[in-house]
Amino acid sequence: MLILHQVIKRLTGGRRRLKHSMLKHSISMLACASLLAGLGLNPGAFAQSPAAGRQTDPGATGRQPSRPKSPAPPQEAGQSAGQALGQPAGQTGVVAPVQLPKEPPPVASGYQSPGRALPSAERVGVNVADQVSLTLNEAIALALANNKDISASRIDVDIARFDVESSRGIYDPRLEGDVDYRKTTSPSASFIAGGAGGKTRQTDVTGSARVAGNSPYFGGNYQLDFSSGRSTTNNQFTALNPQYPSALTFTYAQPLLRGLRIDENRRRIEVAKRNVTLSDLQFRQRVIETINRVQQAYWDLVFSLRNLQVQLDAVKQARAQLESNRRQVEQGTLAPVDIASAEAQVANFEQDVYSAQENVTRSENNLKALMLPERTAPLWSRAILPVSPVTLEPPRVSLDQAVTSALTNRPELEQAETSAEINKINTRLFRDQTRPQIDLVGSYSAVGLAGSSVGGNNPLTAGNVALFSRVNELSERAGLPPVSVPATGGALPDFFLGGAGQSLSNLFNLNFPTARIGLTFSFPIGNRTARANLGRSLAEGRRIQNQREQLEQQIEVDVRNSLQTVKSAEARLAAAAAARIAAQQQNESEQRRFDSGLSTVFLVLQRQTELISARGRELQAQTDLNKAIAEFQRATGYTLQANNVTLLKDAQPRLNREGVAAGATPANPQ
Repeated sequence: MLILHQVIKRLTGGRRRLKHSMLKHSISMLACASLLAGLGLNPGAFAQSPAAGRQTDPGATGRQPSRPKSPAPPQEAGQSAGQALGQPAGQTGVVAPVQLPKEPPPVASGYQSPGRALPSAERVGVNVADQVSLTLNEAIALALANNKDISASRIDVDIARFDVESSRGIYDPRLEGDVDYRKTTSPSASFIAGGAGGKTRQTDVTGSARVAGNSPYFGGNYQLDFSSGRSTTNNQFTALNPQYPSALTFTYAQPLLRGLRIDENRRRIEVAKRNVTLSDLQFRQRVIETINRVQQAYWDLVFSLRNLQVQLDAVKQARAQLESNRRQVEQGTLAPVDIASAEAQVANFEQDVYSAQENVTRSENNLKALMLPERTAPLWSRAILPVSPVTLEPPRVSLDQAVTSALTNRPELEQAETSAEINKINTRLFRDQTRPQIDLVGSYSAVGLAGSSVGGNNPLTAGNVALFSRVNELSERAGLPPVSVPATGGALPDFFLGGAGQSLSNLFNLNFPTARIGLTFSFPIGNRTARANLGRSLAEGRRIQNQREQLEQQIEVDVRNSLQTVKSAEARLAAAAAARIAAQQQNESEQRRFDSGLSTVFLVLQRQTELISARGRELQAQTDLNKAIAEFQRATGYTLQANNVTLLKDAQPRLNREGVAAGATPANPQ
């Protein structure tokens, strides 16, 4: 045994004391087994040492791992354990080798894996040397100015406002007019038709204008008609030829029941106004969501860049360890296999570097997609360097305060309230439609006429002149008094003589007015359509109320979850920081132990990996806390105030901060 101890000492090279005495014992047992085998003795005949079942140190270097035993074949019925292992019957203590299958023929025996080139460290489409510093406020300002979702919401607001103007257009007066030329020839089948040769000819040129519209008050409607023309005829009974007739008529209809307080036109305007409010609220919600997305993307980019730095530091540390191992191998203090372990560690960390670099590109592209107006913007080719510090102090708000703030500021509740107002307007209209239709209708008209007198006698009494002359002559012979000729109306008044101007003068002097007033009514029997519309509107009101209650409950859940996420993220950050400190201390301690010969390369590399993981978890916890704070601001409806964003009356979001005045467009960093 003394000789064996000297052999072990030479095998270890006298370089350092082994960490565990168990390793010495294991090597001694292996050497004894070799000596016994050389003497022809069976090592299996000896009793197994209690230490033989112990596991060796997994960190021991320079030792080949023991080959795993092949699984034992299934034992048949009536067959001993030795027979199942291939041992002849009647023999004990000797185990025959298991029969292995023949080796397969070689396939591509000359194949060698090609040497790999490390991936390029360049980022696709980004000049890393050309960096632009960007704060979170600047990122939000760019997103508010250029984001396509916000632009679409702003357009929706404009569309809603145009809808209001379109609805109000129902009250715009309508001006209509026409000019008509007509030439008529009518048969004369009467002795007093007045046409020569059995035909009466008349030529008319008429122009008319009409103004009609709806009143914005009380649901009335009006119409004003005016007409003027010139007419000529061969009718011998006409006293004026040509004639210039004119007429002016005003008519107004006023609902007394249905349509008095509300009608379809006023309902459409009120709904359009509420839709503008709804669009404004939706625009506000879209701004909040965009700001939240920018915050999430910004902190993701911060984490990606810091995580990339951590991975780069890990590669540098692993490469330093690799160089140290190489020097110690050259000096004979480490086994060559320790170089392979360090090289594997370097390769693994290099993979993490390229994965982290990919995450940087993805995070940066996500942030740029929210900020930039188009794909040709110059900022796409520049690297973004976030400079806003991380927030490690979460808001100290109680649950009741957070819920109250959310119920006051969340635009979703205001949208639900606006939808309820629209439903009330519809309900008012459909309830009004169940009433009977009774309208008061009044009209006032005036006409004018002028023309040229045809002169001569009245054709109806022209034959009586000769008759009365003969009668008076006979009466005189008979000594009777003469018969007086009855008057036939005499000449036309002077105000009839003239042209179109005289006709209009007669019209506006109201020489020939006509007034009319009356009632019209309509009442559908049954009126099922109006009653069904009213019932449907009332049902929609109940549904909107249920949705509002459900929304309030969802907001409650949202606030609770976001507040819990903030508190959990804060706790995880504290725990991750403590874990990182502990991992750093363990790594430094393990490195000192390794330098003193009390540790192994395996444990050193393991501590390095644990430290890198702890640093990554701490960075992730910081990012999660900032993202949780942003989500909490969204849940409580405080995103706009927290980021100094104000929505102006023209629905243009502006960032109120130093260097950017309210109402000014933020400048784009190029």
